[in-house]
Amino acid sequence: MKRAALTVFLVFGIILSAIAPTNATAGNVFAKNSSATGKIALTFDDGPHPIYTPKILEILEEYEIDATFFVIGRNVENYPDAFRAILGSGCEIGNHTYTHGNIGGMSESEICRELELTEQAIAKIAPLRPTIFRPPEGACGSAIERASRERGYDIVLWSIDTLDWAHTPSDIIARKLLGNIGDGDIILMHDYVSRGNTTLGALRIIIPELLARGYEFVTVSELLGDE
Repeated sequence: MKRAALTVFLVFGIILSAIAPTNATAGNVFAKNSSATGKIALTFDDGPHPIYTPKILEILEEYEIDATFFVIGRNVENYPDAFRAILGSGCEIGNHTYTHGNIGGMSESEICRELELTEQAIAKIAPLRPTIFRPPEGACGSAIERASRERGYDIVLWSIDTLDWAHTPSDIIARKLLGNIGDGDIILMHDYVSRGNTTLGALRIIIPELLARGYEFVTVSELLGDE
């Protein structure tokens, strides 16, 4: 029992530190837009996934809300039907690199290549070129910022990390998020996490509650457009 209690305490502590709001940074790097009163943005990384992406889209459609999906180029190629489902939903597409590799250790030209390969994977399915980019692990640095500008991207980070990637229980995700949400927050979630998924359960809790509080779910580009 003591070990279980300690685990829950540690999870709560990690989530609390992860969701400390961060204001938009200088240049083309953004994590939040506090001036977007009453608006928040749900974002999903690491997809598309043939099982979880359609299930997330079903929930979004049920509540008639939009979100932003930062896709990995290889996954677009491997799961084109799941990617088409995102497109058909009207949700926004962002670039999350082609391999989800250690982008912080890449050169500017290597980063540009990662972005370009994802663009090409997307273009094979739809005449679409994303304009927002989320570096894997939220890595940022001069090479990443230069590469993003060279290819015409804004970098989008987040102000709330739900830690769904750590298999945090859905009720804990929901409790901490609902206790810390604010105007203009960008919420990080995932439509693919290995060995299970707590994202779906968390969405079932947080979406109706946030709607009841009067929040409007918008895409990242819509959120940043209120800058």
